[in-house]
Amino acid sequence: MGIRIGADPSWFFVLFVYIWFLSSGYKDTFGPGHDNKAFALATLSAFLFFASIVLHELGHAIVARRNGIEITSISLWMFGGLADLRSEPRTPGAEFRVSAAGPAVTLLVVIVSFAAGIAIYGSSRFGDAIALQSHSNPPGAAVVLGWFAWANAFVLIVNLLPALPLDGGRILRSIVWWRTDDRNRATRAAATLGRGFAFVVAALGVLVIIRGSLFGLWFVVMAWFINSAARAAQAQSAITSRLEGLRVSDVMDAAPVAIDARTRLNQAEDEFFLRYGYPWFPVTDLAGRVLGVLTRSKVDQVPETLREEYTADQVMIADPGSFRVDQEAPLETLLQVEGLAQLGAVMAVDAEGVLQGIVTADQVRRALRPA
Repeated sequence: MGIRIGADPSWFFVLFVYIWFLSSGYKDTFGPGHDNKAFALATLSAFLFFASIVLHELGHAIVARRNGIEITSISLWMFGGLADLRSEPRTPGAEFRVSAAGPAVTLLVVIVSFAAGIAIYGSSRFGDAIALQSHSNPPGAAVVLGWFAWANAFVLIVNLLPALPLDGGRILRSIVWWRTDDRNRATRAAATLGRGFAFVVAALGVLVIIRGSLFGLWFVVMAWFINSAARAAQAQSAITSRLEGLRVSDVMDAAPVAIDARTRLNQAEDEFFLRYGYPWFPVTDLAGRVLGVLTRSKVDQVPETLREEYTADQVMIADPGSFRVDQEAPLETLLQVEGLAQLGAVMAVDAEGVLQGIVTADQVRRALRPA
């Protein structure tokens, strides 16, 4: 579906931790002489679990696309998965649908897993497989299916807790947003609960460590992540409240300098790069529609003797949409635009894609300063 699925380096560490813990548990369940079997089933269990995490994030991604939100990638990392939304939902309904989609997929996985296990092995035998009783030597498939069902049930319960950045927190934010018609107020409420939940998790982790298990460190690290994400949400809420009511057209430079697509590179170098000193320029067609950007580095890559043979549109960076923004879009939209970080500025266009202005990072920073 055009969505890149990748893994952060931290995921590989967590993958091997899962395999290590599961191998130890499975060895005890199957008894002596089954070490290879335990390791193979632990590896399968870990990969199946993370496959279900990808399905969870795909649930978010598909519903987000149906609500007009672009998804660039899904990444597996230390605490599960992340779907990279290019922009935030514009309505409480869209926020609710996107946030609830992932847990809905996980709920379906849980129901199917438990139903399949009970149908194949019976409730008593499947329950024993889930319990991983010592030296019980249950069927390997029952053990994998049982752990898979239990793990996803745990993920579902934790993920639905009403605390940002968990899906439950986002669902709560959509409800408060719907009731108050104030997204920033809803974000602050959900983020406050998120930070409170983080302190509870941290206290639980410390208690586990005191009782002699280093597994408590996992809870402490998770609490740090939740608290950091909730604080970031609070900070972004404060920023968006200052930007409220402003549009891209309110801060853009309405007299942009652009290069015609048919301009020769030697001409572009003399009349644009040397004259203005900018690191890049928009490239437009005869109607003024944005085709891409021409950077100084792209020009430098072409031998000087060949620059009069090539035109701007032949060596430009074709615009995939990440370098432009609608001039009527809320100014807070720029906080999610990749081009602002990559190029230091983005192009403001109208509904037909015609260049209307340039917005630089400095202009956004000035808009963020308190009056």
